[in-house]
Amino acid sequence: MKPDEPRRPDPDALLVEAAKAGRGRLKVFLGMAPGVGKTYEMLAQAARRRADGGDVLVGVVETHGRRETEALLHDLEVLPRKPIEYKARTLLEFDIDEALKRKPALLLVDEYAHSNAPGSRHPKRWQDVEELLSAGVNVWTTLNVQHLESLVDLVWKITGVRQRETVPDSALSRANDIELVDITPDELRQRLGEGKVYLPETARTAATHFFKAENLTALRELALRRVAQTVDDQLLHAMRQRGVEGPWAAGERILVLVAPDAMAQSLVRAGRRLSDMMMDAPWTVAYVERPNRPSPDAAGAAKISAAFKLAGQLGGSTLVLTGDDLIGTLLDYARQNNVTQIVVGKSGRSRWRALFGRALIPALAEEVTGAALHIITEDAQPEQEPQVKPTPGPLLGAWRGHLVSIGLVGIAGGLAGLVDQFSHGANLAMIFLVSVLVSGLAFGLWPAVTAAAVAAFVYNFFFLEPRLSITIGHPSDVFTFVVFFGVAMTTGWLTGRIRDQALATSRRATAITALLAASRRLSASASREEAAQALAEQLAAATGGEAVVLLPGGEDVVPVASAPAKILLGTADVVAARWAWQHGEPAGAETGTLPSANWTYRPLQGVRARSGVAGFEAKAVHGGDGERFVSALLDQGAVALERAEFAADAADAEALRRSDKLRSALLNSVSHDLRTPLATVLGSATTLLEYEDSLEKPVRRDLLTSIREEAERLNRYVGNLLDMTRLEGGGLNIRSDWVDVRDVLGAALDRVSRRLARRKVTRDFPPELPLVKVDSALLEQALVNILENAIGYSPEDSTIELAAYEDRNNVVLSIEDEGRGIPTAELERVFERFRRMEESSDRGKGAGLGLAISKGFVEAMGGRIAAASPIHEGRGTRILISLKKEAALSSLVAANA
Repeated sequence: MKPDEPRRPDPDALLVEAAKAGRGRLKVFLGMAPGVGKTYEMLAQAARRRADGGDVLVGVVETHGRRETEALLHDLEVLPRKPIEYKARTLLEFDIDEALKRKPALLLVDEYAHSNAPGSRHPKRWQDVEELLSAGVNVWTTLNVQHLESLVDLVWKITGVRQRETVPDSALSRANDIELVDITPDELRQRLGEGKVYLPETARTAATHFFKAENLTALRELALRRVAQTVDDQLLHAMRQRGVEGPWAAGERILVLVAPDAMAQSLVRAGRRLSDMMMDAPWTVAYVERPNRPSPDAAGAAKISAAFKLAGQLGGSTLVLTGDDLIGTLLDYARQNNVTQIVVGKSGRSRWRALFGRALIPALAEEVTGAALHIITEDAQPEQEPQVKPTPGPLLGAWRGHLVSIGLVGIAGGLAGLVDQFSHGANLAMIFLVSVLVSGLAFGLWPAVTAAAVAAFVYNFFFLEPRLSITIGHPSDVFTFVVFFGVAMTTGWLTGRIRDQALATSRRATAITALLAASRRLSASASREEAAQALAEQLAAATGGEAVVLLPGGEDVVPVASAPAKILLGTADVVAARWAWQHGEPAGAETGTLPSANWTYRPLQGVRARSGVAGFEAKAVHGGDGERFVSALLDQGAVALERAEFAADAADAEALRRSDKLRSALLNSVSHDLRTPLATVLGSATTLLEYEDSLEKPVRRDLLTSIREEAERLNRYVGNLLDMTRLEGGGLNIRSDWVDVRDVLGAALDRVSRRLARRKVTRDFPPELPLVKVDSALLEQALVNILENAIGYSPEDSTIELAAYEDRNNVVLSIEDEGRGIPTAELERVFERFRRMEESSDRGKGAGLGLAISKGFVEAMGGRIAAASPIHEGRGTRILISLKKEAALSSLVAANA
């Protein structure tokens, strides 16, 4: 971007701002500890807004018995709380539904980190606030700094108290305003002693533990730092959104520029020291990748990789920038990210660079504005360089391109000599330019420059007069030679640059393709074990060595996948893997922790938690590109493992939900479908025994009939339960034989004939029907269940139609009724266990097991069952059973005939 060109707003910042459209504003009153006056200040400001005519609603406020705080509630509208029953207690919680229905201009929700009672819509109150904000409601809330998720461990070390109720840092980062409510530690301890924070007994204990002066001072610093950090982030976002160039030195940000040389790690340490001196200011280590320059060799890439590793260990972030102009790329990033301190290195080679080109430090000092420039000089004792795995023939490999380029120039010279003998006045320079072009395309920038220099010498020495001399005789030849040398150097430079850029693009495309393939493979994994094996295979392929993935098992991590073959870890490797899992930091070879291990182990950090540990051979990772590719692959693997774990948890939760639902349905069914017949039997039998002599014969017969009917009903219910148990337990014993389905239909109809009452039954059977090989007893029971279902759901004077017919491959049985039918949405669920079409209070139609058992029996015999509804003028249900015909039926039919 040109210096006078206006800065455009950052598209990402504009997208973030656009996403906030229609969203409510969040203001957080932040304090260092309970009792500093967060709730009081929130209510006081709300009261002033209410007095100015604002629409203010108190959603939930915890006064903890403080009279001054309670007094502020008198003039404010307070939302009634929602009672929730939990463990024989009634808990009063924030009523989010009423708040959404009321939708005030400002809603007060105290205690942002509060955990809601089980049974609430969200487990955490900050999630309630997120839903309110999404609905466009403005919210004010309160928070103590010790409840921030990222500070839990630090607060525990300071106070000895581990916070159970936490808020993600991202939730606080989305706040539009943060107001620090601050008093000195001595004032807070005084309030504690006066009983304004806790009851006297609790206050005395708190004063000697959590509320010690040194604890409060540390917590106060954390609160101040957090507010300053949030304000700095808001300033940076506003600058990006409006396209304002920085830096604005409202807060310090440090950028360390490293190069593939021996000073890289020294610069990283200097950046860490500078951050410490500036109150732990955020710092970033950057390397500028320049497409117009050759990529660093293996040794240089190893230095960049080592510097990035050291930055991560020291708490800094790393970044790779891309641009042809090193200084312009660096300063563009610095302006966009409000960098106030830039750290660069000055080595002895800078003096030579200043003679032939643009030296970094003078040019940077000339163009940088608004940021301090820190120049670190080279140490007298050179930094120990990271070891690079040697390659066969390093000397020959390094000079191979140059030697071949010289050979190409020699071939061009020989060809030019032949042309010169047979053609006078030919432009021989073109032949040499071709050799320079081929060198650049084949070997890159510097071999092309070598070819250009050698070609210029050969052309001058052998083909310009006087020949075999480096002197040039004619003035016109001087111009020709200068033009040729310039064209040759330019051609070599451009072709070498194009070749290097093509190789870099190819490497990036290969890495992206490999990452895409790995992402597809990991996404297709259905379990943690499959995801771990996929990650191990992809990691082994990426590094060219062996890899292992360890997942948590109990309180330790255990190997569950390896590639390319099963791997046994030694003691040192097991210890390194355990350390990486417990501390969330790399361990093992090529790290600062347990370097005696054979492999490097890195924690797999998912979105919410660590999901495992990956181990690989550190020496197999080549250069910065390889390091970045491995890091990206590990990130994808961690997310895939976490997703598989979530899927397994969701499946377990769904299975538990279904089990609970089935258990509840079974208990409800047993409580009615067993007790109702028993009550009828008991009542009828008691009446017969106590009033036998006084009862007339028709009454006695009616009571006995009731006993028989209810006993049969009870017997059917128990039989259904036993049948379902056999189906679920896999204990169904099928005895197949050739049967005529018309006979089975008749037998089933006989069993339910007493329950038909005034219902009519019609039969539509063909004269001949092929036999089917089924278990006649199971088929009969399935038909009985379907018939009983049709009787139970059809009117008294209706008709039930039985039909049997054959199609090309099946014998089909059809049972139709004239009941109210089944809703279309319920057709696929009508064969589920304990499924009734009536309301749950209507238990007279059975337990809801009949059709489920029929489906199980039919499918166990290789058949199919389906339901269709409505079938007649919006009413009626048809149940169809399809049974396969066998090849040997014709002979059996003939034998029966």
